[in-house]
Amino acid sequence: MQDYEAVIGLEVHVQVKTRSKMFTRVASGYGFAENTLTDPVVLALPGTLPVMNRAALDAVVKAGLMLGCEIAPVCKWDRKNYFYPDSPKNYQISQYDQPICRGGSVEIELPGPARNVMGEHKRIPLTRIHLEEDVGKLNHFARDSLVDFNRAGTPLMEIVSEPAMHTADEAFAFLTALKTVMVYGGISDCDMEKGQLRCDANISVRPAGRAELGTKVELKNLNSISFVRDGIAHEIARQLAIVRAGGRIDQETRDFDGQTGASQSLRSKEQAHDYRYFPDPDLMPVKVDYAWKERLRATCPELPFEKQRRLQGQYQIPYTITSVLVPDRELSDYFEAAAELSGQPQAAGNWVVNDLLRELGHARLPLGECKVRPGDLAGLVRLVSSGTIGTPAAREVFAEMFRSGEKPEAIVERKGLKAAASSDELERWCRESVAGDPRAASEFRAGKESAINAFKGPVMRAAKGKANPKAVDETLRRILAQG
Repeated sequence: MQDYEAVIGLEVHVQVKTRSKMFTRVASGYGFAENTLTDPVVLALPGTLPVMNRAALDAVVKAGLMLGCEIAPVCKWDRKNYFYPDSPKNYQISQYDQPICRGGSVEIELPGPARNVMGEHKRIPLTRIHLEEDVGKLNHFARDSLVDFNRAGTPLMEIVSEPAMHTADEAFAFLTALKTVMVYGGISDCDMEKGQLRCDANISVRPAGRAELGTKVELKNLNSISFVRDGIAHEIARQLAIVRAGGRIDQETRDFDGQTGASQSLRSKEQAHDYRYFPDPDLMPVKVDYAWKERLRATCPELPFEKQRRLQGQYQIPYTITSVLVPDRELSDYFEAAAELSGQPQAAGNWVVNDLLRELGHARLPLGECKVRPGDLAGLVRLVSSGTIGTPAAREVFAEMFRSGEKPEAIVERKGLKAAASSDELERWCRESVAGDPRAASEFRAGKESAINAFKGPVMRAAKGKANPKAVDETLRRILAQG
């Protein structure tokens, strides 16, 4: 049987986070009463003229710099003409043949089984990034459809990839990585439920080894990253079934329903000439000079995968920790502050990804509202590493810190949690623990280092969590060495 491969390209629309819309001063936002974020420009009333929002262009240039794009010295605005109820002007101001960004790439981590080390990485090349205005939103009811123009005119960045992906999982990784970069840069919140990140996928299949692309099908209405993966997998399977049966793929646009996992044809695919592009006569071309680019380059943050590699090298923390920290810029910054202040990056990382995230999840709180500041967490880490308190007591202290915001040292003092076992008591507990598990004692003496942990639990229970962990370890090793 002939082997085939899928070829996938994505068109990703990202709403740019600005206070006002693309060509007018009216506010940009989500969750407002219908048709309240409008003005004569948004509604295309006669005599109105657009004025460019420089902050939106700044954001796209910044995105291009972060993704390694070539920033065009001159870009211009074009009218993309089509007739649809959500477009009050019956055209969209966009960029056609002179976009602001060309080239660039998105670094992805190739999907694979659960692992404890960073996997293989790949760069997905980009064709272009351009800026345009968003359209309104149609709300469909039983007998009517109503249009809400609140979204119309919002700055919208379109990021077009090359057809360089071959699996649904690669497309999922691309979107995940791109979303993280956009959030890191403060360019967009990328909330798909609010329409801030939307994706169309172009999918084709071809005989393996052939360079020529097959007939592509555009898949729309992929309103979550998981639905993007599911929709692409469904479309690849549909096309493969057709070609293997001797059929022909028709170029078309299809709608994918993520709830049912089925797709249906919407229309034949439009070509560029169908939109009758022409330069917008009301907007001048924009020149982006060196000083403009360098001003924005200075605001670009460290990219997520670059940060992950640095954290692993600088702090010697494992992939299992960095893979949780890095997708959230605020969380990774929190960790770095706690790691520097405590001098114990491994311990700080464990507290952040385990205890802190667990408590935030239970309380349904964002990190910004957490009462445990990085310096407080660092203080708790130091209390444990110095042997002032044991791990069970530390967890009790952390829970109180999270609830009240009180300093760890004050909680330890107020609750009397300092390790307080006498040397004689500690000696007795350790000897009893070793005598109670001769098998673990033999394993430790034979070279199995981890066997010592079998004795620590009984000792800490006997001490009710107040034994100094360092003293427990030293005492156990001395007793085991005596034979």
